[in-house]
Amino acid sequence: MSEQYLPSPEPLHRAISRFGNVTVLVVGDFIRDRFVNGVIERISPEAPIPVLRGRGETSAMGGAGNVVANIVSLGAAAIPVSVIGADQAGDNLMRMLAEFGVDTGGLAQDANRMTSSKSRFSALNQQVLRFDEEEIKPLGDAERATLVRHFRAALAQADIVILSDYGKGILLDGVAGELISICREAGKPVLVDPKGRDYACYAGATAITPNRKELGEAVGRVVFADDEVVAAARELISAHGFDFVVATRSEKGMSVVGADDARHIATQAREVFDVSGAGDTVIATFALALAAGADRIMAAAIANAAGGVVVGKRGTARLTVEELTGALFRSHGPIAHKDAILDAAAAARLVATWKDEGLSVGFTNGCFDILHAGHVSLLHAARSQCDRLVLGLNSDASVRRLKGPGRPVNDEHDRACVLAALASVDAVVVFEEDTPLALIEALKPDILVKGADYTIDQVVGAEIVQKAGGRVVLVDLVAGKSTTGTIGKLRAGSTN
Repeated sequence: MSEQYLPSPEPLHRAISRFGNVTVLVVGDFIRDRFVNGVIERISPEAPIPVLRGRGETSAMGGAGNVVANIVSLGAAAIPVSVIGADQAGDNLMRMLAEFGVDTGGLAQDANRMTSSKSRFSALNQQVLRFDEEEIKPLGDAERATLVRHFRAALAQADIVILSDYGKGILLDGVAGELISICREAGKPVLVDPKGRDYACYAGATAITPNRKELGEAVGRVVFADDEVVAAARELISAHGFDFVVATRSEKGMSVVGADDARHIATQAREVFDVSGAGDTVIATFALALAAGADRIMAAAIANAAGGVVVGKRGTARLTVEELTGALFRSHGPIAHKDAILDAAAAARLVATWKDEGLSVGFTNGCFDILHAGHVSLLHAARSQCDRLVLGLNSDASVRRLKGPGRPVNDEHDRACVLAALASVDAVVVFEEDTPLALIEALKPDILVKGADYTIDQVVGAEIVQKAGGRVVLVDLVAGKSTTGTIGKLRAGSTN
């Protein structure tokens, strides 16, 4: 089966909210990326070449280092394991990792090894030259033993493993295969960002993440269309025992292919400034989502959105949870039914995303035990005041404290499902407290809506919203409509 996949927002929210609980072990080629910016105003008198007058430079972590940077930027923990040179570039990498709060105990510096370094020279944001300093060679016996020892020690702390192969030597000569075998024995998933044409060295990995060009090179033919990507991926799965293949396809998005199924995820259209490091962001985000409980299709949807963010940035880029959330839900309007039932943290992220899009966010709350015309009228009026409406729903325990031991008639799950199905409601959040004050503080809505049976000074959270520049709106209620009245009529009927 091969089909297009359209993600639902709420499961993606849940996975992202768990990123902070994930630890990723990253092994591979750590590269120092150097960016020199300047202007070109003349041609050299020494040779017919432009003269770049420098105006500053920055350094960043490239290769496996960029994978680590993205993991940390997304709120998770990363454990780097590799061998780098005892040189200036290596020292720079160690310093940058330490500044990220990353434990560098698994990184060995060796005087006989050269740290790969890429220097990019740009004028007016246009790259004019790249200068690479590197020596490609496999690990020596002592270096390999050190790396494997560090890897085994770190594996117990990790939820998932990434092998980031940039072809600089760390994973050559069977090192990748040895690490994959150790992961399999330990029951830990291992993802590989591959290099080269022969993927036999990655045999047994959980998944590989080639781009479309790399996928074609691995099978010896050009692949472009959906069916060609699926056929090529399954050829590699059959040959090397991968569980599945995640193929990135530039403007066509991403494909997740297993032995028996395949899904294609469309990309979001955006201006592309720089693809440097986009693959690092994709595998980092995919690994985090997978380890956070998402299935591989959902994980790919999250990673696809992440890749779309970083190609819109210049240089070796990373992203934040806020940017990722915004990218995932930018194309969503009001959320449908069960996907609109959120916890407070997910609702806060969604509200922030809506606000970033320039949408006004309203909030109202209540028990909504037996839904009646008065409730529907209130919610319709509330939604007319804003672009998106969040409803705070009292939990069952909260309702019992407020209304008595015989309430609620309908439990919080059923009440939330009914409310989420209303066109006027964009998100439902159940809260345990007697009042929604903490939820209002977390969401910071632009508009707070209550029935006109309240005065503004009686509305919980009114002061918070008004101090933030928002407003409180009191709407008229439908006379004679209440849950208590409905229950009274039912009880009266049962005694007749």
